[in-house]
Amino acid sequence: MTLSRIDDFPPQHPAWELLTGATPFQASSIDQRFSFTTYIPSAYRHSAAPLPLLVAVHGTGRRPEAVRDRFVRFAEEQGVVVLVPLFPIGIDEPDDVDNYKNLSYGGTRFDEVLLGMIADAAERWRIECERFLLAGFSGGGQFAHRFAYLHPERLRAVSIGAPGRVTLPDAEPWPHGIGDVHDVFGRDADLDALTRIPHQIIVGGEDDARETLAIVASDAREARAGVTRVERAHTLARELTSHGVPVEMVVVPGVAHDADAMSAPVIDFLSRALAQPIAI
Repeated sequence: MTLSRIDDFPPQHPAWELLTGATPFQASSIDQRFSFTTYIPSAYRHSAAPLPLLVAVHGTGRRPEAVRDRFVRFAEEQGVVVLVPLFPIGIDEPDDVDNYKNLSYGGTRFDEVLLGMIADAAERWRIECERFLLAGFSGGGQFAHRFAYLHPERLRAVSIGAPGRVTLPDAEPWPHGIGDVHDVFGRDADLDALTRIPHQIIVGGEDDARETLAIVASDAREARAGVTRVERAHTLARELTSHGVPVEMVVVPGVAHDADAMSAPVIDFLSRALAQPIAI
């Protein structure tokens, strides 16, 4: 399927009104069960160069428009395109809410779906997408740090917000660790490449809602990272740092599980990462 490029339309064509600013959801060309929305900043009309890309991943509640709108000011100030995927509940099982978080579920590779969406966006708009910024909160934070293990060569920086469960860079099986990642995904986790990718791990200081006690009590692989999101964020930061990965650990005082309340330090991190040369 060939997508219409916005640059092929004359400046006053209605397509420019529809396909800049906050755009409608567009079905993925590789799997139409999934879709994405974008924010195309006003700088797009005035720049002939491709614009950098931020991919922001929603949490379990799946509010992609709210995620997109959280980054509108950043997009306008920095001239960045924002892309937000929608991974619906019930893709392979009717009540499954966690499908995308581990990247692979029921035969669907969610990392590949996202990369397909980025390719679709690059057909329609001028986007610098070989390397992009990645951010996610809660379930999106789970997706983001696991995506980084598999695809560091595609990233400029990654912000990992308050993940409820974490994958540590050790020999435990996926998704607890990366010991069998080649068996699961057909590719290795490249920890050396991760050492060139700035990471932010951010969590609210009051985000102490405990995971289901039955899970923590019955699975030592879950419990070893800690019980609260704060503990798990610190464990992930410590373990990544031990492998040479550059991590900024941020605890926002007085904040619980609230993406809006943590958006300022996330945007600050992304802005600083955008100003740095792209790692090779």
